[in-house]
Order: sequence, then C-alpha cells, then structure tokens
Amino acid sequence: MRACLMFLACTLLSGCTGLIFQPMRQHVLVPAEVGVTARDIWFTAADGTRLHAWFLPAKDTARATVLFLHGNAENISTHLASVYWMPDYGYQVLLFDYRGYGKSGGKPSLPGVHQDFAAALEHVRTLPGVDPTRIVVFGQSMGGATAITGLAHSPLRTSVAALVVEGAPTSYRSLARELLSNSWFTWPFQWPLSLTISDDYRPIEVVDGISPVPLLVVHSRDDEVIPFHHGMELHAAAHEPKELWLVDGARHIAAFTTRGQRERLIAWLDRRLPRDPQAR
Repeated sequence: MRACLMFLACTLLSGCTGLIFQPMRQHVLVPAEVGVTARDIWFTAADGTRLHAWFLPAKDTARATVLFLHGNAENISTHLASVYWMPDYGYQVLLFDYRGYGKSGGKPSLPGVHQDFAAALEHVRTLPGVDPTRIVVFGQSMGGATAITGLAHSPLRTSVAALVVEGAPTSYRSLARELLSNSWFTWPFQWPLSLTISDDYRPIEVVDGISPVPLLVVHSRDDEVIPFHHGMELHAAAHEPKELWLVDGARHIAAFTTRGQRERLIAWLDRRLPRDPQAR
C-alpha cells in the first residue's frame, strides 16, 4: 500500500521522468574504500554529453571486460558492490553513470540513456588492455532493460560475448500498471497513469534480437520491486542460446551478494569465455 501511494504521488507530481529516473550527484563510496583499484574514465555520447565511468582492472591477466549498467537510482558509487568483486576473478569492469547521474553531464531521458549505453559500448572497446571480442554486458533493473533494448539494435551486438541481465522489467508501462493494480486506492488509476510512462523501449519486444549472443536472465523470486515473472517472460521471449536463473532469498538486484552466486556467475562466464577460444 505504501509503495503504491508513493508511486502515485511520484507520478502525479513529477511525471514519468521522476518515476523512472532517480539520480544522485554525490558519490557515497569510492573504489579505494573497498580496496579496489580504479581509474576515472571520461567519454562523450553522440549528442555531446560528457559521461563519467570507473574502470576496475583485473587483479591478474584479464579474461574479459564487463560493461556494467546500473539501475535507475543514485549513481555508480552506490552500485559498486554489484561488481567490485569481479576483478578478483579476472574480469575487469567499466561501470558508467548515465547522463544526470554522478559526475556525468546532462539530464536523464530514455533516449539519452540509450545514447549513453551506445557510447559506453563503443568506448570500452578502445581502452588499453581491452579485447574487443571479449566484452560482457551486465545490466541490472533499468540497466538490464537498457542493455536489452540497446544491444538488440546495436551494430556492435554480434561482437559482444555475452549479456547478463538481473531484475529487468518486460516494459516500464507494464510494470507501472502492475504496481498500480496492487492497491484498491490506486487500482482505478492504473490505466490512465500508466499511459504517462513511455513505452518506446520495451525489452520484451526486442529480446529475441539478442541472439546469437548468449543471454543469462537472473531474477529473484523475492524481488520486491520487479516481480520475478518479468524475468520468466523475458527468457521465454528470447531465442537460444539463453538461460534463466530464478534465485531465492534475495532482494531486488541483490542476487550476487553471496559468494556462491558470484562463483556461479563466474563459472557461467568462464564457459563462454575460455582461455582457449577453441574450447567454447
């Protein structure tokens, strides 16, 4: 009930942009505070917006590079926990902030965020020590939705080694309607208010275009923000090669907070990115 009331208030007061995007400028945590080496990276989107990222090098020889897309709230400093552990396993990481988030310029919008992803995917390939044939895209929540819709239309899609999405919605409008229908107070408004949410970028409609890139869909059955049936529907709509992991006991985009799940993901990536390319 409380979540639905907050949802309604946000929609009425600030519209779809205030609902989808909840950026924060100030950094809460920096990599050095968790013992991780990092360097600042700057690059520019097609419309000239300057974007900021952190690059976390692998502890030893890099197996591959992970391009990480965080969720809709705060900035890379509060999503660092999702990936800071990956360099220990040989996966270097580029995590970037969308426009309007952290140190990145501009203001967030759905078209703008997709420009930012396109720029990040192009830029990461040029970084020293990055093998452009061994890039993994990993997106959580809104970042997962953006990764699907952005990669499905990207000319660089077939050069991506794998796509991992966690806690992603099938569409923003469908999610809004579903949340509004959960309470008697907001139920009558589910259709008119959901129509204020842009439906121009629907992962469910384009996820089949990810193939032949291997796709891993991860969703917690206990996700309190985006119900797990969204993950099931995305997986069902995708073409092979694909895999679905439904995990228990994790909150929204928190599947990889345990060592067991982290090592499970690394094992999945290792099978798709063997040191000997002929071993795939």
